[in-house]
Amino acid sequence: MSRVREIDAIRAFALLGILLANIGYLADPAHIALGALPEVDNPVGFAVSALVLTKFYVIFAFLFGYSFTLQMRSWGEDRVRARMLRRCLALLVLGLLHGFLLWFGDILTLYAVLGVVLLPMRNIRPRTAVIVGSCLIGFLTLVWAALGWLTSLDPTAATTSATMPAADPAAGARAVHLVTDGPLGFLTFQAENYPPYALFVWAFQGPTALALFLYGLAAGRSRLLERRERWEHLIPRVQWTGFLVGLPGAVFFAWASGRPDEFALYGLAVNTVTSLFLSAAFVATLLRVLRRFPALIDVLGPAGRMTASNYVGQSVLVALVFTGYGLGLAGRLAPPAAMGVAVAIYTLLLWLSSRWLRSHRHGPIEYGLRVVTLGTGRRTPVNPS
Repeated sequence: MSRVREIDAIRAFALLGILLANIGYLADPAHIALGALPEVDNPVGFAVSALVLTKFYVIFAFLFGYSFTLQMRSWGEDRVRARMLRRCLALLVLGLLHGFLLWFGDILTLYAVLGVVLLPMRNIRPRTAVIVGSCLIGFLTLVWAALGWLTSLDPTAATTSATMPAADPAAGARAVHLVTDGPLGFLTFQAENYPPYALFVWAFQGPTALALFLYGLAAGRSRLLERRERWEHLIPRVQWTGFLVGLPGAVFFAWASGRPDEFALYGLAVNTVTSLFLSAAFVATLLRVLRRFPALIDVLGPAGRMTASNYVGQSVLVALVFTGYGLGLAGRLAPPAAMGVAVAIYTLLLWLSSRWLRSHRHGPIEYGLRVVTLGTGRRTPVNPS
């Protein structure tokens, strides 16, 4: 089976969004003392919260489920279980190393566990997968909305939180100091922050990720992205619907994220649903651009073929710029400059991916995952995912 090059390009596009969402945490670690969501008191932070935060993990999770169907076809039903379990174990180990050494917001451990959950559901009918995924999204939306309503019933708590200091300056200063105080200081910061943030990622993104895995599984079993005639005519409708529903929800989410009351929870409820629409609109727009400028697939495709290597590579380069592993620029760059660094890192990784694949069949991390997954280092047919 040949590769679906549009899927590689979408993966690479998602990597850019993930980098833009993540870089602010290490560029300004002081605000980590506030909690899990970034500050929105500046135009860049507001734009990232509205247009980037959670939207690109939605795309990433959808493609994980879609790629699982491609892997099943490549491996054969009799090998799927053993190979998927080995792959998830390798992802779990890689994620733990990534989380403790480089990026406390690692997503690989969550994907590893949810991959095991997805395994017994692999033969689910597409319609059933969509229904189950939608129920998960609906349940999570109701949970956030209910928490917001319960918070509104206690005006004293809302008033208290509104009059509390926005941040602890000492905690913020300590975070910046640890991140920039050489490798040992940064490792101390990681050890303190990775466990609680891992729990946050699992609680905040876990149900949504599983729902998107199921949506991707349904799309993959229907071969949606592999049959151009099945999605080309849908692109304008997906764009209009996605942007009309997704953009207002995104703006509300970003506005609400900066509030200390129940609206922050209402914003999470709205975003749980509308982020799916906006993400779909982004993908539809990208497919439309790729159709008009097919040369972009050659630019984006190599990074999409090396997703894991680029995901970890982003963390390595961000750490070298902002932490004690390298230049230690955390807390020194304004948000627009940090976004400029993100674009530079992304451009560099696009170039490195293209160069690497001129002489290698797989990215370095992909090769390691492949060896563990297949249980052999011998040459085997190319995995189309």
